[in-house]
Amino acid sequence: MVLVAADVMGAPCWLSLATRDRPAAERFYGAVLGWTFRQGRFGRAFSVAEVDGVPVAGIGAVAAEFAVPVAWTPYFAVDDADEVVTRVRERGGTLAVGPVSYPPGGRAALAADPHGAAFGVWDGDVLAEWSVSLPRSPAWLELLTVDAFDAAIFYGEAMGWGQEATNGCCDVSYEDDQVVVRRHGEPVARLNSGPVEEGAPKPQLRPRWLVHFRVPNLERAVALALENGGGTVTGAEWGGGQQAALRDPDGGLFTLDQSSDAPALGARHSLSR
Repeated sequence: MVLVAADVMGAPCWLSLATRDRPAAERFYGAVLGWTFRQGRFGRAFSVAEVDGVPVAGIGAVAAEFAVPVAWTPYFAVDDADEVVTRVRERGGTLAVGPVSYPPGGRAALAADPHGAAFGVWDGDVLAEWSVSLPRSPAWLELLTVDAFDAAIFYGEAMGWGQEATNGCCDVSYEDDQVVVRRHGEPVARLNSGPVEEGAPKPQLRPRWLVHFRVPNLERAVALALENGGGTVTGAEWGGGQQAALRDPDGGLFTLDQSSDAPALGARHSLSR
């Protein structure tokens, strides 16, 4: 089932990994997170990751083509990509790619906020079963930035957060030293100020959107990541609880969180065996 982007305007609507080698990325994330994959609708360069038949994220071998870093990027639903891109630019953000048209009628753009954190916008149908706001969602989003309040103003004005015309998305509040973005009362993103710096030599120390994947057994998932060519990342410790900052074999950064609410994953197999 799909919805039009206007139904969830301003909310995260997808996660996408820009990589150089799609089959290698599929092998890695399949081993670590138990994902299966099917062909995406945007061509051979794209695939969709699933858990028990439910879409989780997209992987696209587009890093070289678009001259962008290997990275996980959240996409936000918008009803007019051109208008949102204009607002992004007017408020100090930059445009990297697009808006680009994708069949059968969607349009996407890749941008960065004034501090350099990359994000995408999507103008088109979105998957009704995909959400980061459900308790058992496989992932959640966190913006690590220089000033969470400044970031909230930027994204609020660009995406229409806190405005009645956005069909309930999204409300913004200050909770426990964080800016929390909610849709229909459920958190869809958290914005945190912290020790990051624009242009820092290590990508984990730069402002960025951090994708947290929930796993039922953190120790096992980290071991599988290391067995399959991934690595741990130092200097990127954020938040509390049981977490591990990692990179995939192509350099994509992500975080694993221990969670009793993590979706049950399928059998995992080390690719090194």
